[in-house]
Amino acid sequence: MAAQSAAATSYIGKKHLQTAMQHVLSKPFNTGNDSPPLAFAVIRVPFFLEPDYDESLPYIESNRERLIKKWGGKEGWERQKLRHDLKGRGLAAGIPHFNLDRLASNSMASHRLIQHIGKLYGLHVSETLYDRLNVYYFVEGYALNDRARLAKVAAETLSEVVGQPHLSEEEILLFLNGDEGRLEIENALRALQQLGVHGIPKFIIEGSHVVDGAAGPETFIRMFREIEKRGKVARGPVFGDILGVSHEVLMKGSHTRESMLVD
Repeated sequence: MAAQSAAATSYIGKKHLQTAMQHVLSKPFNTGNDSPPLAFAVIRVPFFLEPDYDESLPYIESNRERLIKKWGGKEGWERQKLRHDLKGRGLAAGIPHFNLDRLASNSMASHRLIQHIGKLYGLHVSETLYDRLNVYYFVEGYALNDRARLAKVAAETLSEVVGQPHLSEEEILLFLNGDEGRLEIENALRALQQLGVHGIPKFIIEGSHVVDGAAGPETFIRMFREIEKRGKVARGPVFGDILGVSHEVLMKGSHTRESMLVD
Protein backbone atom coordinates (compact mmCIF):
# COMPACT_ATOMS: atom_id res chain seq x y z
CA MET A 1 0.00 0.00 0.00
CA ALA A 2 1.44 3.36 -0.96
CA ALA A 3 2.28 5.63 1.96
CA GLN A 4 0.04 8.34 0.49
CA SER A 5 -3.06 6.38 1.40
CA ALA A 6 -1.88 3.93 4.04
CA ALA A 7 -3.08 5.74 7.17
CA ALA A 8 -6.39 6.81 5.67
CA THR A 9 -6.94 3.33 4.25
CA SER A 10 -6.51 1.97 7.78
CA TYR A 11 -9.48 4.08 8.82
CA ILE A 12 -11.50 2.73 5.89
CA GLY A 13 -10.33 -0.82 6.63
CA LYS A 14 -11.47 -0.56 10.24
CA LYS A 15 -14.90 0.57 9.04
CA HIS A 16 -15.14 -2.49 6.78
CA LEU A 17 -14.06 -4.75 9.64
CA GLN A 18 -16.68 -3.24 11.94
CA THR A 19 -19.38 -3.71 9.29
CA ALA A 20 -18.46 -7.39 8.98
CA MET A 21 -18.39 -7.98 12.73
CA GLN A 22 -21.74 -6.23 13.14
CA HIS A 23 -23.26 -8.40 10.41
CA VAL A 24 -22.03 -11.68 11.89
CA LEU A 25 -22.95 -10.75 15.46
CA SER A 26 -26.45 -9.61 14.47
CA LYS A 27 -27.17 -12.75 12.42
CA PRO A 28 -25.44 -15.72 14.08
CA PHE A 29 -25.82 -19.17 12.52
CA ASN A 30 -26.43 -20.90 15.85
CA THR A 31 -28.97 -19.34 18.20
CA GLY A 32 -29.65 -22.20 20.61
CA ASN A 33 -29.13 -21.88 24.34
CA ASP A 34 -26.24 -24.35 24.19
CA SER A 35 -24.38 -22.29 21.55
CA PRO A 36 -21.42 -20.31 22.86
CA PRO A 37 -21.88 -16.55 22.38
CA LEU A 38 -19.99 -15.01 19.49
CA ALA A 39 -17.33 -12.41 20.27
CA PHE A 40 -14.37 -10.79 18.56
CA ALA A 41 -11.07 -9.77 20.15
CA VAL A 42 -9.35 -7.04 18.11
CA ILE A 43 -5.79 -6.23 19.15
CA ARG A 44 -4.45 -2.97 17.80
CA VAL A 45 -0.90 -3.44 16.47
CA PRO A 46 1.23 -0.27 16.16
CA PHE A 47 2.79 0.90 12.89
CA PHE A 48 4.78 4.06 12.10
CA LEU A 49 4.37 5.76 8.73
CA GLU A 50 7.04 8.33 9.58
CA PRO A 51 9.29 6.70 12.19
CA ASP A 52 11.85 9.52 12.01
CA TYR A 53 9.47 12.28 13.08
CA ASP A 54 10.77 14.11 16.17
CA GLU A 55 8.90 12.74 19.17
CA SER A 56 9.49 15.89 21.22
CA LEU A 57 7.32 18.06 18.92
CA PRO A 58 3.50 18.16 19.01
CA TYR A 59 3.47 17.92 15.21
CA ILE A 60 5.91 18.21 12.30
CA GLU A 61 3.88 19.34 9.29
CA SER A 62 0.46 19.11 7.74
CA ASN A 63 -0.49 15.94 5.91
CA ARG A 64 -0.87 18.00 2.73
CA GLU A 65 2.73 19.23 3.03
CA ARG A 66 3.97 15.72 3.76
CA LEU A 67 2.29 14.21 0.72
CA ILE A 68 3.30 16.96 -1.70
CA LYS A 69 6.93 16.36 -0.72
CA LYS A 70 6.54 12.58 -0.85
CA TRP A 71 5.09 12.61 -4.37
CA GLY A 72 7.48 15.17 -5.85
CA GLY A 73 5.19 18.20 -5.98
CA LYS A 74 1.54 19.08 -6.41
CA GLU A 75 1.12 17.35 -9.78
CA GLY A 76 2.37 14.03 -8.44
CA TRP A 77 0.16 14.36 -5.41
CA GLU A 78 -2.92 15.11 -7.54
CA ARG A 79 -2.24 11.97 -9.59
CA GLN A 80 -2.09 9.88 -6.43
CA LYS A 81 -5.36 11.37 -5.16
CA LEU A 82 -7.11 10.37 -8.37
CA ARG A 83 -5.55 6.92 -8.32
CA HIS A 84 -6.58 6.05 -4.76
CA ASP A 85 -9.96 7.86 -4.63
CA LEU A 86 -9.85 8.05 -0.84
CA LYS A 87 -12.75 10.49 -0.74
CA GLY A 88 -15.07 8.12 -2.60
CA ARG A 89 -13.93 5.06 -0.68
CA GLY A 90 -14.25 6.92 2.60
CA LEU A 91 -17.81 8.02 1.83
CA ALA A 92 -18.72 4.45 0.90
CA ALA A 93 -17.39 3.29 4.28
CA GLY A 94 -19.31 5.96 6.20
CA ILE A 95 -16.48 8.49 6.69
CA PRO A 96 -17.75 12.02 5.92
CA HIS A 97 -14.40 13.43 4.81
CA PHE A 98 -10.65 13.35 5.36
CA ASN A 99 -9.00 16.51 6.62
CA LEU A 100 -6.12 16.93 4.17
CA ASP A 101 -4.45 19.47 6.45
CA ARG A 102 -4.46 17.23 9.51
CA LEU A 103 -1.33 17.63 11.60
CA ALA A 104 1.18 14.81 11.05
CA SER A 105 3.37 13.84 13.99
CA ASN A 106 5.21 11.02 15.69
CA SER A 107 2.56 8.57 16.91
CA MET A 108 4.39 6.68 19.67
CA ALA A 109 2.37 8.37 22.44
CA SER A 110 -0.97 7.46 20.90
CA HIS A 111 0.12 3.84 20.33
CA ARG A 112 1.23 3.54 23.94
CA LEU A 113 -2.04 5.06 25.12
CA ILE A 114 -4.24 2.61 23.17
CA GLN A 115 -2.33 -0.39 24.56
CA HIS A 116 -2.42 1.00 28.11
CA ILE A 117 -6.17 1.61 28.05
CA GLY A 118 -6.78 -1.88 26.66
CA LYS A 119 -4.86 -3.50 29.51
CA LEU A 120 -6.64 -1.43 32.15
CA TYR A 121 -10.22 -1.44 30.87
CA GLY A 122 -10.41 -4.10 28.17
CA LEU A 123 -10.29 -4.22 24.38
CA HIS A 124 -13.80 -2.83 23.94
CA VAL A 125 -12.73 0.39 25.65
CA SER A 126 -9.41 0.66 23.78
CA GLU A 127 -11.19 0.07 20.46
CA THR A 128 -13.76 2.73 21.35
CA LEU A 129 -10.92 5.14 22.08
CA TYR A 130 -9.21 4.15 18.82
CA ASP A 131 -12.40 4.91 16.89
CA ARG A 132 -12.59 8.30 18.61
CA LEU A 133 -8.97 9.04 17.72
CA ASN A 134 -9.67 8.19 14.08
CA VAL A 135 -12.20 11.04 14.02
CA TYR A 136 -9.88 13.22 16.12
CA TYR A 137 -7.07 12.85 13.57
CA PHE A 138 -8.54 12.11 10.14
CA VAL A 139 -11.65 14.31 10.37
CA GLU A 140 -10.88 16.97 13.00
CA GLY A 141 -7.22 17.19 11.99
CA TYR A 142 -5.53 17.24 15.41
CA ALA A 143 -2.04 15.83 15.98
CA LEU A 144 -1.58 12.43 17.62
CA ASN A 145 1.40 13.79 19.56
CA ASP A 146 -0.45 16.79 20.99
CA ARG A 147 -0.36 15.08 24.37
CA ALA A 148 -2.43 17.58 26.33
CA ARG A 149 -5.26 17.43 23.79
CA LEU A 150 -4.88 13.65 23.51
CA ALA A 151 -5.23 13.31 27.29
CA LYS A 152 -8.38 15.43 27.28
CA VAL A 153 -10.04 13.37 24.54
CA ALA A 154 -9.04 10.10 26.20
CA ALA A 155 -10.44 11.19 29.58
CA GLU A 156 -13.70 12.28 27.94
CA THR A 157 -13.98 8.93 26.17
CA LEU A 158 -13.37 7.01 29.39
CA SER A 159 -16.10 9.04 31.11
CA GLU A 160 -18.54 8.03 28.38
CA VAL A 161 -17.59 4.35 28.20
CA VAL A 162 -16.27 3.41 31.64
CA GLY A 163 -17.95 5.93 33.89
CA GLN A 164 -16.41 6.77 37.25
CA PRO A 165 -13.82 6.19 38.53
CA HIS A 166 -11.28 6.21 35.70
CA LEU A 167 -7.92 7.71 34.85
CA SER A 168 -8.09 11.48 35.04
CA GLU A 169 -6.89 13.81 32.31
CA GLU A 170 -3.88 14.66 34.48
CA GLU A 171 -3.03 10.98 35.03
CA ILE A 172 -3.28 10.25 31.32
CA LEU A 173 -1.01 13.19 30.49
CA LEU A 174 1.51 11.93 33.06
CA PHE A 175 1.46 8.54 31.33
CA LEU A 176 1.86 10.09 27.87
CA ASN A 177 4.87 12.08 29.03
CA GLY A 178 6.52 8.91 30.39
CA ASP A 179 7.95 5.76 28.81
CA GLU A 180 5.67 2.98 30.06
CA GLY A 181 4.70 0.63 27.25
CA ARG A 182 7.43 1.75 24.85
CA LEU A 183 9.29 -1.57 24.91
CA GLU A 184 6.14 -3.51 23.91
CA ILE A 185 5.59 -1.13 20.97
CA GLU A 186 9.20 -1.53 19.82
CA ASN A 187 8.96 -5.33 20.09
CA ALA A 188 5.76 -5.30 18.02
CA LEU A 189 7.43 -3.23 15.31
CA ARG A 190 10.29 -5.73 15.12
CA ALA A 191 7.80 -8.59 14.87
CA LEU A 192 6.04 -6.84 11.98
CA GLN A 193 9.34 -6.58 10.14
CA GLN A 194 10.01 -10.30 10.69
CA LEU A 195 6.55 -11.08 9.30
CA GLY A 196 7.32 -8.98 6.23
CA VAL A 197 4.64 -6.39 6.95
CA HIS A 198 5.87 -3.09 5.53
CA GLY A 199 2.59 -1.30 4.89
CA ILE A 200 -0.84 -0.85 6.38
CA PRO A 201 -3.56 -1.75 6.85
CA LYS A 202 -3.15 -5.47 7.39
CA PHE A 203 -5.44 -7.76 9.37
CA ILE A 204 -4.29 -11.09 10.82
CA ILE A 205 -7.18 -13.50 11.40
CA GLU A 206 -6.70 -16.54 13.71
CA GLY A 207 -3.04 -15.67 14.08
CA SER A 208 -2.18 -16.80 10.57
CA HIS A 209 -4.40 -15.46 7.76
CA VAL A 210 -3.21 -12.03 6.57
CA VAL A 211 -5.91 -9.92 4.93
CA ASP A 212 -4.98 -6.78 2.99
CA GLY A 213 -6.64 -3.52 3.92
CA ALA A 214 -8.26 -3.22 0.50
CA ALA A 215 -10.61 -6.08 1.40
CA GLY A 216 -14.27 -5.21 1.73
CA PRO A 217 -16.69 -6.42 4.44
CA GLU A 218 -17.65 -9.49 2.40
CA THR A 219 -14.10 -10.91 2.68
CA PHE A 220 -14.18 -10.68 6.47
CA ILE A 221 -17.73 -12.04 6.66
CA ARG A 222 -16.74 -15.12 4.66
CA MET A 223 -13.78 -15.83 6.94
CA PHE A 224 -15.77 -15.22 10.11
CA ARG A 225 -18.56 -17.53 8.95
CA GLU A 226 -16.03 -20.32 8.32
CA ILE A 227 -14.74 -19.97 11.89
CA GLU A 228 -18.30 -19.86 13.21
CA LYS A 229 -19.17 -23.12 11.42
CA ARG A 230 -16.02 -24.76 12.78
CA GLY A 231 -16.93 -23.66 16.30
CA LYS A 232 -13.45 -22.68 17.43
CA VAL A 233 -10.50 -20.45 16.59
CA ALA A 234 -7.50 -22.28 15.12
CA ARG A 235 -4.78 -20.14 16.68
CA GLY A 236 -4.44 -17.37 19.21
CA PRO A 237 -3.32 -13.84 18.33
CA VAL A 238 0.25 -13.36 17.14
CA PHE A 239 0.73 -10.10 19.04
CA GLY A 240 -1.07 -10.85 22.30
CA ASP A 241 2.05 -11.85 24.24
CA ILE A 242 4.27 -9.31 22.48
CA LEU A 243 2.04 -6.43 23.54
CA GLY A 244 1.37 -7.85 27.00
CA VAL A 245 -2.36 -8.44 26.50
CA SER A 246 -3.53 -10.93 29.12
CA HIS A 247 -5.64 -14.02 28.38
CA GLU A 248 -8.39 -12.59 30.59
CA VAL A 249 -8.56 -9.39 28.53
CA LEU A 250 -8.61 -11.40 25.30
CA MET A 251 -11.43 -13.65 26.47
CA LYS A 252 -13.64 -10.66 27.31
CA GLY A 253 -13.28 -9.56 23.69
CA SER A 254 -13.56 -6.17 22.05
CA HIS A 255 -16.78 -6.62 20.09
CA THR A 256 -19.78 -8.61 21.30
CA ARG A 257 -23.41 -8.64 20.26
CA GLU A 258 -24.28 -6.48 23.28
CA SER A 259 -21.52 -3.94 22.70
CA MET A 260 -22.25 -3.59 18.99
CA LEU A 261 -25.95 -3.04 19.69
CA VAL A 262 -25.05 -0.31 22.20
CA ASP A 263 -22.63 1.30 19.74
